[in-house]
Amino acid sequence: MPSVSLEALQSVKSYMLSLQSSVCDGIESLEDSGNRFISDDWTREAGGGGTTRVLEGGETFEKAGVNFSHVMGNELPASATASRPELAGRAFHATGVSIVVHPKNPYVPTSHANVRYFYAPAKSSDETDVWWFGGGFDLTPYYGFKEDAIDWHKASKAACDRFGSETYQTFKSTCDSYFYIKHRKEPRGIGGLFYDDYNSGGFENAFALTQNIGNHFCKAYLPIVARRKDHQYGERERSFQAYRRGRYVEFNLVYDRGTLFGLQSGGRTESILMSLPSNVSWRYNYSPEPGTPEADLYEYFLRPRDWANETP
Repeated sequence: MPSVSLEALQSVKSYMLSLQSSVCDGIESLEDSGNRFISDDWTREAGGGGTTRVLEGGETFEKAGVNFSHVMGNELPASATASRPELAGRAFHATGVSIVVHPKNPYVPTSHANVRYFYAPAKSSDETDVWWFGGGFDLTPYYGFKEDAIDWHKASKAACDRFGSETYQTFKSTCDSYFYIKHRKEPRGIGGLFYDDYNSGGFENAFALTQNIGNHFCKAYLPIVARRKDHQYGERERSFQAYRRGRYVEFNLVYDRGTLFGLQSGGRTESILMSLPSNVSWRYNYSPEPGTPEADLYEYFLRPRDWANETP
């Protein structure tokens, strides 16, 4: 794998900071309460730090977090070397942006996105630098709309089209597999894109792909928010939303690689767990009544489908 300089790392970091700002601006443009993001700079004792930006208690967004981080250290945590044992003992840099949006209206889906870059410089002249990009975005509706699912996946496909005819299908399939709650035997949502350990075509190509995916998040998500945010709802819908949010929490705390890496690498706990919703509930042995919109979510939407090639 070709060597990648620290100057390249700085280019990635600059992009991540600009992405954080643009996503916050986009989210704020749809917040009806006038609430704005607060900004919280933090440092990591072992090296690095970041800026966490959080909007809470809005009329459109109950909680939205957009976190930038750049952390480094002298030794990789176990979560990073489990599948790459040859990297044990290496120093590392990891930088990225993580986005989680929990809208207030149950008819507006939750969404998550992240883009990240990992760099482990060679320890000696007989080794090479190791680097890769990763990220993607996914959608977690509480009440399904075919139009939203199709638009979401068409935007996902558009983010990948410049980078090979198979890229979207590969990233979509990986997303469907990754955001699967094994102990519940169900998907977390309707998927999107997911990729990791990506260095195909060299640094410039992999970086361009990552920027394209990061830049498509608002294009994919904000039109859906605008379409659904004024939909009428009641206590029934809010109760189901809180229940389904429990699945989101379970996935993030049990399976999510970013959460595990952050906690194992001594990251800032408040920033790592910003992804959790403000209000959530669990019910014992619940299942929706047949024929209801809640049952429709399970029966129709929480199944892998070729949404990008469907018509409304």
